[in-house]
Amino acid sequence: MWSLPLVRHTDVPPRVTENFILSGYRFPNYSLRQCLASAFRPTNETGNFWTHFLPIFVFAFHFLEVFAWEGAPEPSNPFFYPFWNYFLGVFYLLLASSLAHLLNSMSLIIREICFFVDYGTISAYTVGSSLAYYYYIHPQAGILEIGLWGRNASQRKGLDIDEEVWPSTSPPSHLWGFRTFFESLYIPSSFLVAIVCVLTCCNTRQRWRRYRYAVRTLVFLLPFFVSSTPVFYRLLSPSPYTPPAPSSSSPDLFSTMSAFFYRHCFWLVVSAIFNISKIPERFSPGNFDIWGHSHQWFHCCTFLSILDELQMIKVEMRALLLSPALVLSPATPPRLPGPTLWSTYGVMVLLQVCIASIIGWFGWDAYQIYAPEQNKLKRH
Repeated sequence: MWSLPLVRHTDVPPRVTENFILSGYRFPNYSLRQCLASAFRPTNETGNFWTHFLPIFVFAFHFLEVFAWEGAPEPSNPFFYPFWNYFLGVFYLLLASSLAHLLNSMSLIIREICFFVDYGTISAYTVGSSLAYYYYIHPQAGILEIGLWGRNASQRKGLDIDEEVWPSTSPPSHLWGFRTFFESLYIPSSFLVAIVCVLTCCNTRQRWRRYRYAVRTLVFLLPFFVSSTPVFYRLLSPSPYTPPAPSSSSPDLFSTMSAFFYRHCFWLVVSAIFNISKIPERFSPGNFDIWGHSHQWFHCCTFLSILDELQMIKVEMRALLLSPALVLSPATPPRLPGPTLWSTYGVMVLLQVCIASIIGWFGWDAYQIYAPEQNKLKRH
């Protein structure tokens, strides 16, 4: 398995080839053991695997840091339900992407299913992000319950629950549309857009092949804008609390939520440019077949965007945990409810069921299309 020959783009089925990648291909008939061993061989998928597999551990390190904060509630506290769902979304995305690149040479059918799963986990990640944004970033997102959960015993003692409410400033009139959308339609919209994205990306495996990278990249602009609604609201409205001062024990607080969000957007734009342009291999076909081609840079930039998104969420979580009591005004709209099992894990489980159904549907189509061709490859 360590010496299986790698082949050129002319020696594999056309749908296995990538633009401007001329060599380093594995023949699409590997066993599972051979696929796993190929992670330690220089093929055109090796870098794609490691640039999303290693980041799993980097992300987990930064994620788990939150639970060591002074005064943070237990990891099982409802305050952390959205955060755990965000973790699951990112974990599924990185793991599915790395395994899709590692196992896609087992057969043409498995190749299709691997990338169907990959698209599904991207959508799961966008919904996980939406849940975190909903409960931690928007000014009306359940601060009453979260503030109490985050306080230690001495802080809670003597605190009247009726005093832990909303700030005296109402949102500006031009932001009421944002608030109305957020209260009623934000999570259902994120859910629906995620399903649309999975359907569209799976379709690019058969249709729009020439423009598949552009379609897959652009289709995720919609969930970005929908998911980021609470961030846009926060950037345009007064903060309901004052974030705590930075300290050596919480370096993420040296930057504001807006700074992390702008960097998050920057890395997303750079990753999209790499994914669509196919730079640098476009200008030097054959010289970046193994290392340094655009998809590896795309993976690195998307992970940097996720890290900045995580830091942005952590800044807002820290501020929620340490914010002082807020005072209610007659003009202030009511708060939104805090997270529950159904409103967080329930949403993600329902989404996974829908995505699994879509993958099963497209997987069956792929089987019907590629089974005859795969049999020919085995005989060959």
